[in-house]
Amino acid sequence: MRKPLTLRVLSSLDSKGWLALGIFLALALILVPVLNLAVPEDSAFHMSAYAITLIGKIMCYALVAVAMDLIWGYGGILSLGHGLFFALGGYAFGMYLMRQAGSDAGALPAFMIFLDWKELPWFWLGSDSFVWVILLVVVVPALVAFVFGYFAFRSRIKGVYFSIITQALTYAAMLLFFRNETGFGGNNGFTDFRLVLEHSVTSPQTRLVLFGLTAVMLAATLVFSRWLVTSKFGRVLTAIRDSESRMMFIGYNPLWYKLFIWVVSAVLCGIAGALYVPQVGIINPSEMSPANSIEIAIWVAVGGRATLIGPVIGAFVVNLAKSWFTVSFPEYWLFFLGLLFIVVTLMLPQGLVGLWKKLMLKKGAAA
Repeated sequence: MRKPLTLRVLSSLDSKGWLALGIFLALALILVPVLNLAVPEDSAFHMSAYAITLIGKIMCYALVAVAMDLIWGYGGILSLGHGLFFALGGYAFGMYLMRQAGSDAGALPAFMIFLDWKELPWFWLGSDSFVWVILLVVVVPALVAFVFGYFAFRSRIKGVYFSIITQALTYAAMLLFFRNETGFGGNNGFTDFRLVLEHSVTSPQTRLVLFGLTAVMLAATLVFSRWLVTSKFGRVLTAIRDSESRMMFIGYNPLWYKLFIWVVSAVLCGIAGALYVPQVGIINPSEMSPANSIEIAIWVAVGGRATLIGPVIGAFVVNLAKSWFTVSFPEYWLFFLGLLFIVVTLMLPQGLVGLWKKLMLKKGAAA
């Protein structure tokens, strides 16, 4: 008898996996709020607002890295344009935050007043509704990914050609969003957020709620992704990655498998972007830059492809290193990032997770 879906999802992780997730959520939902609100600021154990914002931002990046791992690690689809979906989700939620920042319920966003706009563009209608904007966060990246992916996968574009096209797509979108007349704030984008659901964005309580939501979303994404890649769909997807021609020969149509995982990955990026914007306080076209999308691939490569937890580790390692380098040695950060990618590609093809597994195997053999 086939297990219900809920049981199949819950059984996708072993006891160690659930223990690790439980510890992670306990730290994020209990320990962090206590260290921030209950521990005095002059204590060595106090967790500052800066640290919470930094970790919250990196958790959003980790969510994007898991999304990338689904298509690259398990689907063999290397996207160099995933920053587009991240930014689309961020802009969709940023529209709501900009409407909330207005002095009156029907007031135009500040940048529109500065540019002498007289009324909201049609695509801004409904942006003062939280429910409508959450729908946009999911639907807009999904729709863009579906349209692009359908024509790309139907034409059997893959490999380096697909990567270049995705990079061109995100670059074109970046140039479009840089223009003031598009209605998205131009070069400056959206900033100066004040309220979310009638609560101050900058208050400690709101910051901790956003931090907790990000942690829960990351944990839920890991569980969902683990279930997905271990299901029949995941096994077929991996087989398509390894030999697409053979799968077509035995009767499978790779188009719908690749398109489905591509759209799921885009939606996860959009959700990550929506969680990122209120925590960081800004969204602008630079989030769509090709360099940002390449960094996403680096996080996955550093952590380890087709491992799910590896991209999370890679996102934290690279971005914590970036935070330190850009303060201590800002002029050397890009050199370090390039060197890191080269070293991982040549010496650690399976990333940090692969290195850890090798060390454990050697330790077990020695014992």
